[in-house]
Amino acid sequence: MPSFDLIVIGAGPGGYVCAIRAAQLGLKVACVEGRETLGGTCLNVGCIPSKAMLHASHMLHETHENFEKMGLMGARPTVDWAKMQGYKQDVVNGNTKGIEFLFKKNKVTWLKGWASIPAPGQVKVGDDVHEAKHIVIATGSEPASLPGVTVDEKTVVTSTGALALPTIPKSMVVIGAGVIGLELGSVYARLGTAVTVVEYLDAITPGMDGEVAKNLQRILGKQGLKFVMGAAVQGVDVAKGAASVRYKLRKTEADAAIEAETVLVATGRKPYTTGLGLEALGVEMEPRGQIRINDHWATNIPGIHAIGDAVTGPMLAHKAEDEGMAVAEVIAGKHGHVNYGVIPGVIYTTPEVASVGQTEEQLKAEGRAYKVGKFPFMGNARAKAVFQAEGFVKMLACKETDRILGCHIIGPGAGDLIHEICVAMEFGASAQDVALTCHAHPTYSEAVREAALACGDGAIHA
Repeated sequence: MPSFDLIVIGAGPGGYVCAIRAAQLGLKVACVEGRETLGGTCLNVGCIPSKAMLHASHMLHETHENFEKMGLMGARPTVDWAKMQGYKQDVVNGNTKGIEFLFKKNKVTWLKGWASIPAPGQVKVGDDVHEAKHIVIATGSEPASLPGVTVDEKTVVTSTGALALPTIPKSMVVIGAGVIGLELGSVYARLGTAVTVVEYLDAITPGMDGEVAKNLQRILGKQGLKFVMGAAVQGVDVAKGAASVRYKLRKTEADAAIEAETVLVATGRKPYTTGLGLEALGVEMEPRGQIRINDHWATNIPGIHAIGDAVTGPMLAHKAEDEGMAVAEVIAGKHGHVNYGVIPGVIYTTPEVASVGQTEEQLKAEGRAYKVGKFPFMGNARAKAVFQAEGFVKMLACKETDRILGCHIIGPGAGDLIHEICVAMEFGASAQDVALTCHAHPTYSEAVREAALACGDGAIHA
């Protein structure tokens, strides 16, 4: 079999980016993927199809709620579920075929099948053993479940099953108020499903800035989502194609149950390393199942690296991509770097939510002296024109130096707006630097500038 400078195991965002970057740097590269298409969970059954469904359901919401306000009259559209699913699949196909084209363009060899590592420097795919100077494990993650909850991907589903339901359910219980649960819950709520979110904690989206989380829950509640907070799910019973979610309220210890046609288990994800043979190799693991790595993404076994959801850190596609590029640079003899303090997070509900850097809660826990600059989208002309004036931009800056420590946005286009602050933080910018930068009018981005102004002498339009 031909030998390679690098074999990447897994063609998700971390793996395929790593393979392409390494090839661009002159290495002979192969990438192992057992799916019929490239792109991993993200492109096939995660980020991309869910965003297609979010877009489609938002368009439906706009026709029902806002078209008449703009003088756009006519019969309200109805949902052709099969066509909507077809649109979603077309989006997926276009993206996965794009990765295949990029592999061919960059001369990355696709080894089709599932990989194991029989020994350092060797990757087995099917009956073939390939030699490699370096190996990068980018096998991603899989949905995590709960004791007493059996997933059948029909009545009790993960995000994968939720994206491919045969019909729109009349009712749905979402277990878990994290990113996946809220995004898919909002999709089905817009499509007419009665959605109830059951969350163990007392607040949604754990780790998010508390003020933003509180406002997001309020807005989603107005959109029809119901929330049962502080509820520990005890189990799910399925009978005759319907489910009963049993839970215990943590404060009162009272038992309760909710009936639903479909249950979405959105309790997070766990690293997927099954079948690689890591235990036999002696690869050190973290207590929660991640592969242990050093500052250069190397395991304790020479020549074997790991990135993405298979290692510690936020399970985000763009975090995996950054690590993929960085480890490719390291393997090619260059300097790879990831700034883990400037990795944005986005929730693609309407309104969108985006954040980067530290939260107020974290700064208080550190005892850090900080100041807050806030600006509501109600003061932004563009947001008001498109019926998205709920929400705000919240900027956190060092009280002494004015250096930006974090930013949290709930509002229109938040997932795009946050990157101005990412760039600012990479360059160590102050809130004043953003405040003194001219922003086009009318744009949503003016709200970011106004929040920066609010860190100083005050916003103009508030």
